Amino acid sequence: MPLSEHEQRLLEQMERALYAEDPKFASSLRSTSASRATRGRAALGVLGVLAGLALLLAGVATMITALGVAGFVLMLVGAVGIYSAIRSTPAAASTDETAAPASDTRKTDGFMNRLEDRWRRRADEDPRA
Repeated sequence: MPLSEHEQRLLEQMERALYAEDPKFASSLRSTSASRATRGRAALGVLGVLAGLALLLAGVATMITALGVAGFVLMLVGAVGIYSAIRSTPAAASTDETAAPASDTRKTDGFMNRLEDRWRRRADEDPRA
């Protein structure tokens, strides 16, 4: 049974309120196909590294140089796959943070900015000053 227009509007309003209140939590709830593909590439890279290691060890044990070289190449390709999957993840996370509303800039500030804010508040509250 589909939702009525009123229920759809209410649901969209609740989503916007959740995203405005805690954008990191809201973005973690969203599961996109891109994140699934990234995890899949990383898993495939790990399998490639493990298979390459097995081939490398088999090549050393049997003294077949071509098998060892093929294992090393497979390990290298797997490692590059893992690296590219890991590098593409922060880019997606940074676009989610930049989409955060301007009223929530405190959560996206850096460590030094938070320290400076604390220092200013402490100086403002100090009765000796």
